Amino acid sequence: MKTSDTIFATPLSALPFQSDAQAPFRFFSWLVVEVETDGGHVGYGNAGLCPDVTQQIVDTKLASLLLGENPLNTEYLFEKMYRSTVAYGRKGAVLAAISAIDIALWDIKGLVMNQPVFVLLGGRTKPCIPTYYSRLYTRDLDSLQQEAAQFKKEGFTGMKMRCGYPMTEGMKGLKKNVEMVRVVRETVGDDVDIMLEAYMGFNFSYARQLLKAMEPYNLRWAEELLLPDEIHNFARLKQGTSIPLSGGEHEYTRYGFHDLLQAKALDIFQFDTNRVGGFTEAQKICNMALVHGVEVIPHGGQMHNLHVVMSSFACPMAEYFPQTEIEVGNEMFWYIFNGEAIAVEGQLQLDDKLPGMGLTLKQDYLDQFNIVTHEH
Repeated sequence: MKTSDTIFATPLSALPFQSDAQAPFRFFSWLVVEVETDGGHVGYGNAGLCPDVTQQIVDTKLASLLLGENPLNTEYLFEKMYRSTVAYGRKGAVLAAISAIDIALWDIKGLVMNQPVFVLLGGRTKPCIPTYYSRLYTRDLDSLQQEAAQFKKEGFTGMKMRCGYPMTEGMKGLKKNVEMVRVVRETVGDDVDIMLEAYMGFNFSYARQLLKAMEPYNLRWAEELLLPDEIHNFARLKQGTSIPLSGGEHEYTRYGFHDLLQAKALDIFQFDTNRVGGFTEAQKICNMALVHGVEVIPHGGQMHNLHVVMSSFACPMAEYFPQTEIEVGNEMFWYIFNGEAIAVEGQLQLDDKLPGMGLTLKQDYLDQFNIVTHEH
C-alpha cells in the first residue's frame, strides 16, 4: 500500500488549511526502558507516546525515585512516582514515563517469581485471546475490499477501519465514510465484526450524523469520535445511538476512567497499558469496568496489553497489528522486541511457562535505527 493512500481523520483534520493533518500522529521512534536489579534481573518497559519527552522525564524525574527501592513493591512505587509528579503530570508524557517503568517492574517481578505477568495479575481467564485485525488504513474502495476479504480469509472475525474523510468535507465526506463501511460489510458479510475509528477527528454534530448513517451496518463499535476531554458529549452521543462507543486510548489512570464510568460515556475502554499507568493502573481499571459492565479492549496488541487481556474477564479480545513495513508507527514494536505473540487464525496464545512479559530486545534491525542510550 502506498502511504499516499493511507488517509484518515485526526484531531487536526477538523481544522481548515491542514495540508497534512496526519503528520503529528505518525511516530517513528520508540522508548525502551530497562530496569536492572542488583540481583541481575532486567525488566523491559516501553513508550511509543512522545518518546523523546518521555525519556527526559524518566532520566530527570523518575529514575532517582527508584534507586535503592525493592522492585517488587509495584503498588508503592507507582504511587511514589505518581505523587512525585502530580503537580505537572497526571496525564500525557509523564504517565507514559511512569507506565514504561511500571511495566519493567512487573517484568522483573515475573522473572523473580518465575511466572508470566498475566499469572501475577490474576491468571488465565481464557484458552486463547481472540483478536481483530487493525490495519484497514486505505480509503480506496477497491483496495479496501481486497484487504477486508484477505483478512477474513486469514481467520480474523473482526477488523477495524479508519474514517477516510474529515468532517471539513461536510456531508459529501460523511457519505464517503459511510460508503467505505458499506463496502467492507458487503465484502465480509454479517458474521465479521467491523469497527470504525475516527481518531478524535469529529465534533458532536458531525459524530451524531455519522452514527445515524452507520446504524444499518451493525458496527461492533465506533471509536474515539471526539476529543477525549469531551466526556459529556460522549455521554450525549451514547444516549442517541445503538452503536457501542469506545475510547480511552488517550485517557490516563483510574481517576480518568472513573470519570468516564460516572458519566456513562463509553461502552468500551481502550487504554494502552504503556500510557495509562502500567499494569498497576490497568488492573484497577479492568476491575472497575467489570463491575459496571464496560468492556476493556486495549489499544495496540503488544505484550503488555495481551497480559492484561489474558488475565481479566473484562477483556473479550485484543487488537492486532501485523508485522509489516513501518507505515504509521503502530508496527514499530515488531522491529524492537523478540517474543511478541503472532496471530494464528485470528487467535493469540501466551506461554504459561515463560516468565515476565516474555520479551527480549531484537538485534536484527539495529542498523536501521538511530539508537540513543542513557544510563543511571
